[in-house]
Amino acid sequence: MQTPLPPTPLERVRAKVAAQKAALPALYGDIDFDITPERFTDDPKASVAPRLARGGLDPDKVALIKAYTMLGDVVADAYAALMPTYGFRPLIQMLTKACDEGIAAVADAPPELAAFIADMERVPEWLDMDLVREGQRLDRNAAANLGPFAIRGAFIATFMNKYAALPMALTGTLSNDTAARRVNETATFFTTTLLPGSLERHGAGFKAAAMVRLMHSMVRFNALKRSDRWDVGVYGIPIPQVDQMPAGLIPIFLMSYKIVASGRKTFTAEERARVELARYRCFLLGLPEDLLADTPQGVVDTMNARSATLRAGFDDATCGELVRATLNAYLPPDERPENRLFDKVERRFSKVFFLRNFMNGDLAAARRMGVEIGPRDFMMFGLVALLVTSQLMAYRLARNVPGVSDLADAHLVAKLRRQLKRYGHAEFTSDADKYRPAGNAKPAAA
Repeated sequence: MQTPLPPTPLERVRAKVAAQKAALPALYGDIDFDITPERFTDDPKASVAPRLARGGLDPDKVALIKAYTMLGDVVADAYAALMPTYGFRPLIQMLTKACDEGIAAVADAPPELAAFIADMERVPEWLDMDLVREGQRLDRNAAANLGPFAIRGAFIATFMNKYAALPMALTGTLSNDTAARRVNETATFFTTTLLPGSLERHGAGFKAAAMVRLMHSMVRFNALKRSDRWDVGVYGIPIPQVDQMPAGLIPIFLMSYKIVASGRKTFTAEERARVELARYRCFLLGLPEDLLADTPQGVVDTMNARSATLRAGFDDATCGELVRATLNAYLPPDERPENRLFDKVERRFSKVFFLRNFMNGDLAAARRMGVEIGPRDFMMFGLVALLVTSQLMAYRLARNVPGVSDLADAHLVAKLRRQLKRYGHAEFTSDADKYRPAGNAKPAAA
């Protein structure tokens, strides 16, 4: 008797996608997981990246991206689906306690919470925590010196496509105050995950990842059950796994792209540490390991497949409003003169940073999105870039000097902690009251 072949990676993903219906019928029972949502396209003319789409993509990568377009987060979604029973605040409180003290500390913990925590505690076979710690140490320089000026521009980049941006619109981010909170929460998450010890089991970064993961699942629940704007046939699953790749892997992708273009096929030791940090951070956020490539070419191929198969679409009522709200948001914690000055400088820098890194320098395209960039913006960008570059270089040099390296790193850690105070307390929540109800659906208890 012939032994059956083990399932291929694609077959495993498709089975996982289909299993959502039986695992969470209250959330996914009415969804046809065999459909191809409008957001996915294999037509180069319809792609957001037509050049990539015409470039001969790996068909296995494309099939994988297509499958993951319909996958949420099985364990976190199951926990978020308890909102009608518990209310969203108690779910957050129980998750916080489980992260801080362990699942045993949560009285009458629902099995969905136990499964959620167990999934985050799982140690992937590839993980090297020493490399993760080194990656944190290496990334602290850019986060401390460039991060505060670049975060707004990077955040705007997530609104460039209506199919990927709608979840943010549904969460109420169209207002300036909410946009400011979301930008600061994003900055808080990435900054927190760079602190020493933060990604250990009881570290602050581990808990922040759990909170972000739950927030994404709350968005899925509220978008599917509370909003009349979400059409699965058009958008697929809210915040599918493929839409979490850019935020977590963009720096690694840009680095890998340069490596591939130079003809190299492997990462250096420092590059490898940065990749390990990014992969583990994404793992904690629930990204499937299939999407976390560990070679330069693998990273490039996976990200290119996602971009090339995402249908182009810019809806001003969604994308444009999100861009304008984020540009108009006041990020500092108060109106002190030094904070108002920083706000003016940072806004100008962020716009040009966005233009150079996400719009290929196309001023007309940026203008169509609502990003007006003038000579003063370019001048300010140049001045800040000069200052930031000098700081980055100084810390890079210090890293190689015995006795100075640890002092420089301690200074960066202190700087990151001060930045966290400026960003404020991050709630990482998705309030059902912000969603427009669908039909007669009732908002979840709060």
